[in-house]
Amino acid sequence: MISPLAYVHPDAKLGKNVTVEPFAYIAGDVEIGDDCWIGPGAIINDGARIGKRNKIHTGASISCLPQDLKFVGETTTAVIGDDNDIRECVTISRGTASRGTTIVGNGNLLMAYVHVAHDDVVGSHCVIANRVSLAGEVEVGDWVVIGGHSAVHQWCKIGDHCMIQGGSLVCQDVPPFVTMRASGSYAGINKIGLQRRGFSDEQIANIYATCKTIFQTDLNFSQACNEAEQTVAQTPERDAIIKFVRDSKRGVIKKFNR
Repeated sequence: MISPLAYVHPDAKLGKNVTVEPFAYIAGDVEIGDDCWIGPGAIINDGARIGKRNKIHTGASISCLPQDLKFVGETTTAVIGDDNDIRECVTISRGTASRGTTIVGNGNLLMAYVHVAHDDVVGSHCVIANRVSLAGEVEVGDWVVIGGHSAVHQWCKIGDHCMIQGGSLVCQDVPPFVTMRASGSYAGINKIGLQRRGFSDEQIANIYATCKTIFQTDLNFSQACNEAEQTVAQTPERDAIIKFVRDSKRGVIKKFNR
């Protein structure tokens, strides 16, 4: 159902059973999949590629122009997967020449006033709370929870299954499976989240042992990664943490501090 009070450009491509509420605006270079709901006053700009069963609430702006002084009008996109709940006044910028696209995966909840900047990559099944701001070219893994009023510096990476405390300033990379304090330091592993997602006790113990070696010893990160390889049983989780730390370009968050 498309409200007569909405504007839908004749070139826009809408799937089956799409609802467009009053005062929504949909530009021409837009694709929207089946069973989406576009709320009152939502704006879908040129370059939006939206999957199926998404809910886009009042005042949200999808594929808006990048807030990047280097952007000169190049043709870029913002790609949204399936089953996302994008709440009031969320802004998702389209890409720039750097990557060409901004990506949001599947099954995410983006709460009110979240900003996803140009060329970001957000995984799937994330919960990003109210007023979180992701700067440009940030990468967020799957099953990440970011507490409200947090800000993530450009080019930072946040690994899978992380939990970021509300009010955080994320200036360095956050390895997978960990919890980060607002002060930017390691606070432990995301044990409850891992249990909820079906990780076994053995997997969680392995993750804990790896992170304890890296974040709760006097070794530097290079030494700690070597030590973890020698003392912790080899598992995909152990290897993922070590690889993330070794590959980090910005450096990882601070060690545990009581």
